[in-house]
Amino acid sequence: MKYVYPAIFTPEDGNILVSVPDLPGLHTYGASLAEAIYMAQDAIEMWLWDAENKKEVIPKASDQADIAKRCKHFGQCVSLVVADTDEYRRQTETRAVKKTLSIPGWLNDKAEKANAPFSQILQQGLKEYLHVG
Repeated sequence: MKYVYPAIFTPEDGNILVSVPDLPGLHTYGASLAEAIYMAQDAIEMWLWDAENKKEVIPKASDQADIAKRCKHFGQCVSLVVADTDEYRRQTETRAVKKTLSIPGWLNDKAEKANAPFSQILQQGLKEYLHVG
């Protein structure tokens, strides 16, 4: 799933602190604005991925202008951060899952004689079928 949440970026002691008011407990930081945005995206994706896995209710994103009203410190700003839990899942879930399947005997014989890497071929075929990278 793709999500967009407003995040508050606050410069402090040479870092940029980040909080996402709609996602309880979500705070991170970066040494630069670019790193803070990257860390915000990663933290949001992890938070939402965990909530999806636990089948918890995903909080709705607040309006960016409503969040901006909370900004009181000098230099503080609000920006929208895009999060993609499907992409996060692809990058982090690398565990292998065993599948039992059936193929015609003649095809199995040919593949075994050719030392075909069954698992790799199945993965490549599924990626092509599902149009994923």
